[in-house]
Amino acid sequence: MPNSSQISSQTEELTPLSWDQLQTMARPEPDRVEGPTNSQARLRLFGTSEADVRVVLYRDHHAWCPYCQKVWLWLEERQIPYRIEKVTMFCYGEKESWYKRIVPSGMLPAMAIDGELVTESDQILLALERAFGPLGFPLEDPRVVPLRQLERDLFRAWCTWLCYPGAEVQGANLFAAQAERVSKALGCYPGPWFLENFSSADLVFVPYVERMNSSLLYYKGYELRQEWPAVDRWFAALDGRSTYRGTRSDHHTHAHDLPPQMGGCYSNRSDSARRWSERIDQGPWQGLSDSTDQEAPADAAAEALNRVLSHRTVLQKQHHVDDEAFRCALTRMISGRSCQPARGTERGLRSLRDRISVPRDMGVHAARLLRQALEDTAALAGEGQGPPIPVRHRRDQDPAPFLRRR
Repeated sequence: MPNSSQISSQTEELTPLSWDQLQTMARPEPDRVEGPTNSQARLRLFGTSEADVRVVLYRDHHAWCPYCQKVWLWLEERQIPYRIEKVTMFCYGEKESWYKRIVPSGMLPAMAIDGELVTESDQILLALERAFGPLGFPLEDPRVVPLRQLERDLFRAWCTWLCYPGAEVQGANLFAAQAERVSKALGCYPGPWFLENFSSADLVFVPYVERMNSSLLYYKGYELRQEWPAVDRWFAALDGRSTYRGTRSDHHTHAHDLPPQMGGCYSNRSDSARRWSERIDQGPWQGLSDSTDQEAPADAAAEALNRVLSHRTVLQKQHHVDDEAFRCALTRMISGRSCQPARGTERGLRSLRDRISVPRDMGVHAARLLRQALEDTAALAGEGQGPPIPVRHRRDQDPAPFLRRR
């Protein structure tokens, strides 16, 4: 990466766009209710009326919870109308009192179907199957049951490798053995899925295999998709589904949301892990293997701009972002033009760079463009870094300042 003096020498003396000018370049707010799968929706109808809604999904604000993602994706795939109530996870804030009155344990996800409350993701999916029919093959189909067990075996191997620093060799070998079983299971049918078509058998693997792909790259330098071509084909097929694209996260988000949820994630300190973690944290972000469609959509920068403008005041206050430096970064992202920020303004820019969350804030491609613009602009201002990302908790990501009063 070029240093700040090299970048500065190439920078034209330009004035950043004003906030009013930037507003005209943002993407119009999409239809959250009837449009593609998205993290910001509070209601999904799929062409029906609100009177048809029988389901309320309680999931976390940040879309970090893997069990919430599983249920969320099922609803989107089956196009079941539903409402969304968002709840704070313990790792990033205080659980809402109204939710603890409904679910005293605070467990997520929860779901109300025709007013009847169900908790625990597999029980929720079974209840949804009874109410609306299965997604492809039912969870209790004789061909799906052993695949569900395989997912649990893979999960345990991943936890052993990622979360227990004293079990590095054992964990790596155990994970490789279970990944080989997964690869063989994916090879049983000519398509990319575990069975003939996308079904609940695939759904149960999605949340944690996504997190394995990111965390093992960051902490172990292990390229899951390169090691196992069948898994890579499966991911590529998932990327072709708009439902998955709307729920998926990215390497940076998972690398830093998992430690407090898992009780710690440990690097093997290999050269490969160091290289990947530096790139995931500091860029460049284009071309990272957290999605197959490497080219950003034409409106990705406008999407990022729209999401930033929606919360600009809070973002500037939380991260102490200099107003002109912020506009410099957004000008660079939306127009490609470089503006020189004031010296010493880089810490706020990098603090924000480190706390963009996918898909909570925006899609993976929009996030890459915004992170890169923030970093490129920060490099013109200095070498200072923002506050480090906590690992025992993520109270730095408390959603409260961004929420309207209930």
